[in-house]
Amino acid sequence: MKKKEVKNIFKWYMKWPLILSALMVIGTAAAFMISRNAGLVTACFTLAHIIVAAVVSWYGNKRMLNTLVSFASGYSWSQRQLLHSMELPYGLADTDGRILWMNKAFSEIVREEKASRRSLTALFKEITAETLEKMGESAEVHSFYGDSRYRISIRRVVIRADGEVLEKAVDNETDQQVLAVYLYDETEIYAYMQAINDQKLVAGLIYLDNYDEALESVEEVRRSLLVALIDRKVSKYISGMNGVVRKIEKDKYFFIIKQKYMERLETERFALLEEVKTVNIGNEMSVTLSIGIGMNGDTYAQNYEYARTAIDMALGRGGDQAVVKNADRIQYYGGKSQQVEKTTRVKARVKAHALRELLETKDRLLIMGHKLGDIDAFGSAIGMYRIAVSLNKKASIVINEATSSVRPMMERFTEGSGYPDDLFVTGREAAEIADANTALVVVDVNRPSYTEEPELLKLVRTIVVIDHHRQSSEVISNATLSYVEPYASSACELVAEILQYVADGIRIKPQEADAMYAGIMIDTNNFTNQTGVRTFEAAAFLRRNGADVTRVRKLFRDRMEDYKARAEAVRRAEVYRDAFAISVCPAEGVESPTVVGAQAANELLDIIGIKASVILTPYEGKIYISARSIDEVNVQVMMEKLGGGGHRTVAGAQLSGTTVEEALDRVRGVIDEMYEKGEI
Repeated sequence: MKKKEVKNIFKWYMKWPLILSALMVIGTAAAFMISRNAGLVTACFTLAHIIVAAVVSWYGNKRMLNTLVSFASGYSWSQRQLLHSMELPYGLADTDGRILWMNKAFSEIVREEKASRRSLTALFKEITAETLEKMGESAEVHSFYGDSRYRISIRRVVIRADGEVLEKAVDNETDQQVLAVYLYDETEIYAYMQAINDQKLVAGLIYLDNYDEALESVEEVRRSLLVALIDRKVSKYISGMNGVVRKIEKDKYFFIIKQKYMERLETERFALLEEVKTVNIGNEMSVTLSIGIGMNGDTYAQNYEYARTAIDMALGRGGDQAVVKNADRIQYYGGKSQQVEKTTRVKARVKAHALRELLETKDRLLIMGHKLGDIDAFGSAIGMYRIAVSLNKKASIVINEATSSVRPMMERFTEGSGYPDDLFVTGREAAEIADANTALVVVDVNRPSYTEEPELLKLVRTIVVIDHHRQSSEVISNATLSYVEPYASSACELVAEILQYVADGIRIKPQEADAMYAGIMIDTNNFTNQTGVRTFEAAAFLRRNGADVTRVRKLFRDRMEDYKARAEAVRRAEVYRDAFAISVCPAEGVESPTVVGAQAANELLDIIGIKASVILTPYEGKIYISARSIDEVNVQVMMEKLGGGGHRTVAGAQLSGTTVEEALDRVRGVIDEMYEKGEI
């Protein structure tokens, strides 16, 4: 349209003299009508005008066009020269990324590249064919090329058949799309930003996990030497990074380092964790410590708060590890050692008294475990129900669907057992019950998304968490009271201890004792896994209150279909890297496939040479993963890489939107990654 308008303007401009000539002829005719002499004079002038107009129209038009062409040619040449010599690197590429033209600055950057490799995808690894395909009208990519870092701005332009260039595509088959590419060198800016980032201060906390236990294991006269050696190890490690470290308590240190040393710490995976274990002057127990680091906060105070959160996470996950909280991201390092069980029950007694004071202010109690609850979640919920009843509080247990492993025990509380009809309620019914005078106790889980009814966490203000799984980055943040002890064998063990301190003279019914005893027995795989002194003390307490081993065993005998499925999972197991047993548990005809998968994972550990077992169970559109180990592999770290979590020796994960083969590949990939990083 624009070209036609320009042509019309010039066409009419050049015709104006001829149009005026016609007007003068008319004027001459009018003059003759008035006076013959005046007409003759006017006719002479008209004739002269026509002759001049014809000459100008013929020669002037040609000369003007020549001038315009010369000007346009000169302008176009100047434009090309300016574009070619422009200091900003600029180029044109086709939609596949092949470079069609580049100016001098762009050419100097890629001059060492062969012509065959001059494509955006070959020059800059951050630009892929998928990036170019999915980009809209423009895109920006940051990439390194050689020793320089560039911000690459890509714009989609359209060249029409008539040579016109448009910024937006028009539906025309004759139009050709190309990519305009601009390179902005941000090497210096990046270097300055990196220098500023490196100079930031990072706050950290170091806690000795087993300070008292380690001191008790060495002679009294040598205890001061042990403390001095630990202090020296810590001080030397931090001083090696030009940091400042101060002892704030007998077993706690605060330190500050520059952020540039964080890469070194992460690369060597916090060597202090292993170095401190070498301190040995006759102590029977190795000293372990936990490290919490906070960085990239808005203020130094916020970095310190991040460090406090990180150290709490490290301790909640069992200690002997480092946790780095980088703004919203949390990373874990270490965690290979089993947390030492504390023989003192002071913490259990303190938590029991705090729980009692909390419940006395409420009228009703809701108790909730995790989805597809096992017998440990059920038994600990029954224990909490007994605590509520002893305090004269109304209580209900939230269960949406009882699994086959829980149903036999659950029937003992429903059919003419003397328990109220609303002992078990669904999540929807619990939501209708909840009010300002309701407390919620979450047992055997500390991840909101894994709870039986996550919406209850938003409806109830007073929340208590009792769990034995190591904490992950996803936690119930609004808990009023939290009792998470990874050393414990089961949630039933923790509840059994609380029962002994929360009130005097609590009597537990035999079926309640059976449920809690079964929870301990199942989670410890018949007292062979994750057991300590306090585990057997809790079991003894339940036995004294009527728990019957034979009765429990009869309740948990397998169905033939379940036994065959478990045997099939064991039969199909493959041994990966000579140490990992990986298999798939069939779900057809099995009432609770996830439970059977967990049982199969336990059985595979009885094979010589197997360090860990992983069982995948496809069920209801998801793939449930059960991971088990004895002592050499931290399966919790393994499952966290798949979005799950759990315990050091007992963990799991859930995968959605994937096939069994893809899930198997992901499990193998995680094992390979852990080997490469030295986590195994």
